[in-house]
Amino acid sequence: MTPVPGSTIRIESYKHDQSLHRIWDKSTLIHTSDAVVIGGNNRVKVTEADGREWRTREPAICTFGRGQWFNTIAMIRDDGIYYYCNLGSPFTLKGQLLSYIDYDLDVKVFPDMTYTILDEEEFLMHSKQMKYPPFVVERVQLALQEVIEWVRARRGPFQNGFVQRWYDRYLLVRDDEE
Repeated sequence: MTPVPGSTIRIESYKHDQSLHRIWDKSTLIHTSDAVVIGGNNRVKVTEADGREWRTREPAICTFGRGQWFNTIAMIRDDGIYYYCNLGSPFTLKGQLLSYIDYDLDVKVFPDMTYTILDEEEFLMHSKQMKYPPFVVERVQLALQEVIEWVRARRGPFQNGFVQRWYDRYLLVRDDEE
């Protein structure tokens, strides 16, 4: 059964070798369609693979495009919207669980739409250690270029008003416990 807006989902990311990477305990589903899944959360508990737990500091809107090799977390802060883009496999949504494989590379985008590419060394190291197939390396590199193109073109979650529109919807449908 497909979860409906207002229901709670759990987000799990794994590494290529199927080891657990990170869990976001609960996010509120805001929208789901054939093209995209959008969720929101605020001060959500995050559990790392080593068992360490922490809470996010601010409200966030998470966007997962179907078939895309990246997802975005838009963090709403006092000084603007910051984005953290995870390069990873296309997600699966089964029941209340959304999961994907994290392929190390990340793009941090600042409110002025400048960006930094993170964890390139980790990607190279893990691609050798875990023997990423050539098609995976190629898809991740293509996704990196796609994220940069989207940021420059203000496309998808980077377009003006996108995050605010979905944050407003999140405030309407969220669980009161958040």
